[in-house]
Amino acid sequence: MKKQILMASALLVTAVAFGQKKELREVAKNIKKGDLEAAQSALNQVKQIATANQDYETEYYFLEGLLGFESAKKGRDVMNSLSKASQAFTKVRELENSQKGKFTSQIPLKEAVDLATQQGTSAYERKDYKNAKKAFEQVYRLSPQDTVFLYNAAVLAVQDKDYDTALKHYIELKNLRYDGAETLYLAKNKQSQKEETFTSKNQRDLMVKSGSYINPRTEKTPSKRGEIVKNIALIYVEQGKNDQAINAFEEARKAFPKDATLVIAEASVYLQLNDRNKFKELMEEAAKLSPENADIQYNIGVINMEQGQLEAAREAFKQALKLRPNYTDAVLNYSTTYINEGNALIEQMNALGNSKADIKKYDELGQQKDMLYRKAVEFMEEYIKVQGNETSVLEQLKNVYGALGDTANFKRIKALLE
Repeated sequence: MKKQILMASALLVTAVAFGQKKELREVAKNIKKGDLEAAQSALNQVKQIATANQDYETEYYFLEGLLGFESAKKGRDVMNSLSKASQAFTKVRELENSQKGKFTSQIPLKEAVDLATQQGTSAYERKDYKNAKKAFEQVYRLSPQDTVFLYNAAVLAVQDKDYDTALKHYIELKNLRYDGAETLYLAKNKQSQKEETFTSKNQRDLMVKSGSYINPRTEKTPSKRGEIVKNIALIYVEQGKNDQAINAFEEARKAFPKDATLVIAEASVYLQLNDRNKFKELMEEAAKLSPENADIQYNIGVINMEQGQLEAAREAFKQALKLRPNYTDAVLNYSTTYINEGNALIEQMNALGNSKADIKKYDELGQQKDMLYRKAVEFMEEYIKVQGNETSVLEQLKNVYGALGDTANFKRIKALLE
């Protein structure tokens, strides 16, 4: 009797397995002929049994992914359909653990990636950051080697003010040790006079040889590691989790102790926290790690200027200009240090009385003020002589000549602005 029961059980298992196979074939047939409602209905019926059976689990997830992909192609709830497809195809890859697996090799990967990329790009162009971030995440889930799309999804999540999603993506990027540095191959289009980027050095060089492009150059973009950790920290700051923000930098800097971008990023968080002394300390550390970085010197100048340390500010601005001779903001701020110093004397002058001693002091301070203004003028005049007529510099120069009462030079600069 016991043997008969065992035999009956075996027959029952065989019958159920045969039923699953038949149902899955029905799903595949309906997907192929475009009857997606019937395919979904059949898939729902077989889900519980198929996902519990190793023999059919992989096929089930493959068909679920295929159904999601076909639904997205037909414009049916595109983002959710793409998400279902990417999750199901990921499960197939995990179960087979081989790119040559029976179902893994059948995944329409290129078409799915292309569709998700198109959806993301289209949404981004419409400034629909909510759907753009979802689409770009699915590109990455479908094709995990294309990490840049996860980075794009994180950036768009920030633009969408979806900080929880952004934080999740940035932490994943950090754990992947994503660097993001790129080599750009550039050349100027002769006709449009605009610089364009090429996909490879060979392509760029061929276009230059054709005569259509000139001035080829190669540019290495900086690592995004610092930016990623900075954004993790800034989101923590936004959420009121300042300790976690600082811990994020401590952890990152242990892994990358000589990465100046991380130090700069940490400094920016302290600036956000209004700790200007720590900001300055970190920027000076970054300057030692990256002495050729003009922006670091500029920021050191700005913080020194804010703290009233004008000589230190001037030295930093001059160093920034040495590294980048056309650094307009550095020129403006360098001249502003003298203007501010002169303006401070005006306050002293206005506080004086009408005594003989006060009148004498007033004249002395007035001469000192004018001398400081002239130092600002000399520096800006030298800059435009070398770098050309930069509007913002000319505006500041005109205003200082006005304050000096130098009508001739005021009119000269005003004419250059017209």
